[in-house]
Order: sequence, then structure tokens, then C-alpha cells
Amino acid sequence: MKLRNLLGAAAFAAAALSATGVAQAADYKSEYKLSIVVGTTFPWGQGAVIWSDLVRERTDGRINIKIYPGTSLVQGDQTREFTAIRQGVIDMAIGSTINWSPQVKELNLFSLPFLMPDYPAIDALTQGPVGEKLFDILSQKGVVPLAWGENGYRQLSNSKHAVKAPEDIKGMKLRVVGSPLYIDTFTALGANPTQMSWADAQPALASGAVDGQENPLSIYAGAKLYDVAQKYLTLWNYVADPLIFVVNKEVWNSWTPEDQKIVREAALEAGKREIVIARQGVTATDDALLKEIEGHGVTVTVLSPEQIDAFAKVTQPVFDKWANQIGADLVKQAQADIAKR
Repeated sequence: MKLRNLLGAAAFAAAALSATGVAQAADYKSEYKLSIVVGTTFPWGQGAVIWSDLVRERTDGRINIKIYPGTSLVQGDQTREFTAIRQGVIDMAIGSTINWSPQVKELNLFSLPFLMPDYPAIDALTQGPVGEKLFDILSQKGVVPLAWGENGYRQLSNSKHAVKAPEDIKGMKLRVVGSPLYIDTFTALGANPTQMSWADAQPALASGAVDGQENPLSIYAGAKLYDVAQKYLTLWNYVADPLIFVVNKEVWNSWTPEDQKIVREAALEAGKREIVIARQGVTATDDALLKEIEGHGVTVTVLSPEQIDAFAKVTQPVFDKWANQIGADLVKQAQADIAKR
């Protein structure tokens, strides 16, 4: 009798757990909106595809993610993306630290001019104490940060002439992203920086409304900017743009712990794979993308350390001003971690 009661209790518990799982699954949305700025052919977009596919497969379709490129959920205004995630307009995103910096001032760290000279410097920040601190800050703002990705070093292109020294950039009208730090940096260099969304940038370059822009090489090549008069390209690694995989906190809390684990692990895997894709063809050991760009009649100028130092000296006051706004302790930690790399 006792055994029968035990078996009955076990069966009831199993049924209750099963019913709970069904109820939780029933509470899931039929589709989760994942926002990115660019299309899915770019490394950034490929990271989104990898993440969404892994999650769909590993949750047996319980979490179905649809990618919305071009920040279409906020009418193309990428600087509004982070606010929309917090408000629940967007469920998930792989976002640019630059685009989110107006709402999270500490993310301006990666846009301090000439802070990170090479890829190990980026890794020292995103994969170390600085990255953990930034994730803690984001966690207090209504999102759950899961993993790092990478948009890459932002290089300078223009339609006028090769840029080798600060004086070469004077007077140029350059499209920059919607961050005051970029206005300050290019103003210090004597340029005429103009903020506009990426959706507006390409027609502006094609019409000659602006002379140039700054973006990672994957964006430059993927958007075929050499076809809109951007025939001069300068490699100077002046800032980089790490990406962050996040989920809206309420959406995150609506999932079971098991599904949360799946989404987190999928983000970490997708982030690692996306970084590999983002760095293909643009390193000293693999310059295939650079060769491809040169094949389109582009003059590529690679600045020497001495030439880069000349730009760094001109922009040092901008660095110092923004280091105080970002947080002196965070910047010091970043500099120390880079020095130890």
C-alpha cells in the first residue's frame, strides 16, 4: 500500500512538473524580436543568425527568434535601440557599444581615441575585469548582457586624398555616429563631423554631401563604399566597436532556468564565432579582405606607429575630457589591463 502511495505521489509530481513546463512554454512569445543595425551578410549580422539558429535548435523551437536588421524596430535610429530594449519594444539585440553609449556612458570607453592599439588590447578589456564591470552596469539598466562580439576597428575613408597626418583631415566633412565623443574627436582633428544614421550615410556619400566616413573594414567592403567615391582608406585603429549580446530583463525572467542557460551558452558560442568572422582578412597574417579592397582601385594607407602617435597627441585633450566622464577608475583599469596584455 505504501509503495502504491509513493508511486502515485511520484506520478502526480511528474505530471505537475510537466504541466508547469507546458504552462511556462505557453507563456512564451511565438516570436522574439532581435535587433541589429546592419544586414545579415555582415559579420555582425552573421552573429545574429548563428545565435538565433542555435537557440531555436537547442530549445526545440520554444524560443523562436526573428532578426530585424537596419534597426527597423526603431525606424533606423540606432541610438534609440538601447532604450527600446529596456522598454520591451525590442526583446533581444546584438548592439554596438558606440550606439548604446548615450544611455550607458561607461561604454564610451571603447571610443576613447587610440586607447586600444591591437586585437589583444580589445580582448584584454572585453574578456577581463573591465568587461565584467560593464556587464554589471548593464545588468542594472533593464537588460541581461550575455556575451561579447565585435564590429571591429573603425578605419577612415574619404573621396579626396590619402590621410597620413592630422593636417590631411582638416576641413573634411565626415559622417560620424551619433555620439558626442566622435564629434569632439574629429573637431579636434580639424574636420567637420556630421552625425547621421547608417541608413542616411550611404546616399550622403554617393551624392558627395559628405566627404568620408569611419567604419570597420567589413562594413566598408560589405557596403561597397568604394562604389560611392570612397577611394582613399586609412588604417589607423583609432577606436574599436565591441558588440554586446543582450536580452530584455522581463523576457529573460519569463524563461525557465534551463532555457536561460541555453540562450546564454548559445550567445557565448555565437559571440566567439562572430569575432573570428569579424577579424578574417584584416590581420597581418590574413589580409585577404584588404587585397580585395585594393582590387577596387582603393588607395590603402597603413599608418606607422609614429604617424598614429601624431594623431593621438592631437586628440589627447579629448581623451582626457572623456576619461573623466566615463570614470577615471574604469579608464585606469583599462589602461593597466592593456599594458599587461
